[in-house]
Amino acid sequence: MQDRNKNRIAGAAGGLINGLFGGGGGMVLLPLLTKWSRLEERSAFATCVAVIFPMCLVSTAVYLYQVRPALSLVLPYLAGGVAGGVIGGMTFEKVPVRVLKLIFGTFLLYGGVRYLLW
Repeated sequence: MQDRNKNRIAGAAGGLINGLFGGGGGMVLLPLLTKWSRLEERSAFATCVAVIFPMCLVSTAVYLYQVRPALSLVLPYLAGGVAGGVIGGMTFEKVPVRVLKLIFGTFLLYGGVRYLLW
């Protein structure tokens, strides 16, 4: 029962971060799932994607409703996201966990630096 509560807290933390910032819940959820909830690393990566995706859809819907950006601005990001999702899904089992950690950490570092400097 204690692991179930830890998983609920981890999910709530990921959802809160994602809801407040419109993304980025995985940076909280992944370490909580692997270290705190002791979920196997590859499963934690997959869980993050599966959990964060619906939250991103909600954030996107709210943003589109409030801002109404031009479709020409949105389509390149959508195309890149779909392409990345397909490539990631096809190669996920083949990529070593160490490489997944390196990629994930690199994106976190890039996002943090970009956030601070721009």
